[in-house]
Amino acid sequence: MTDVHPDYLYPAYVSTRARAPGEKLLALPESLTELTGPVLGADRMGKDDDDLTRAHGAEPIGQRIVVEGRVLDSDGRAVPHTLVEIWQANAAGRYRHVVDDWPAPLDPNFTGVGRTLTDADGRYRFTTIKPGAYPWRNHHNAWRPAHIHFSLFGRAFTQRLVTQMYFPDDPLFAQDPIYNSVPEAARTRMVSRFDLDRTEPEWALAFTFDIVLRGRDATPFESEADDE
Repeated sequence: MTDVHPDYLYPAYVSTRARAPGEKLLALPESLTELTGPVLGADRMGKDDDDLTRAHGAEPIGQRIVVEGRVLDSDGRAVPHTLVEIWQANAAGRYRHVVDDWPAPLDPNFTGVGRTLTDADGRYRFTTIKPGAYPWRNHHNAWRPAHIHFSLFGRAFTQRLVTQMYFPDDPLFAQDPIYNSVPEAARTRMVSRFDLDRTEPEWALAFTFDIVLRGRDATPFESEADDE
């Protein structure tokens, strides 16, 4: 699926020069532990794990948004009971992470992580705030477009796919090598759609982001090997 996923080595994305594999990948056999290890079920989910605005008892700063979508297979069938996790920067473009030294303010009411399970129709929903852009020193005047990271787990924790959701019409797309490392025809699959019908009056804007696990309409993921 090289027409969908980015190459491991994309020189314009400077970090891939050190991270890209230098040798041919080897398939490791899965043991009983990997196949039957703990998978997060509905009984492990917290009441507000899918609402990133409620973790600290007060509203975070920023534009409140709803992000909804479906997880689908290559035939357009729903993939139910899939663990979907997200993480993101706050409205000022800063992550709550020890190595994030971008001098933007931390929001005491926003951690930036959430999780949920898809329902019987493969649907998921998060309430959060729109993340801000941030500088990242990849090249001169490098700024990352606003985005939300997505992680999806299958039937075991060894079955994991990671991608990013962007927002429509972001002016930073053209200079972002992570976005541009994906073949051009597939880039729009990482861009959410503003959804006025799902926007909640006087409360939150809404964006729709469907995720296709494989096939010709597959969402680009960060590791091609994980898609097999």
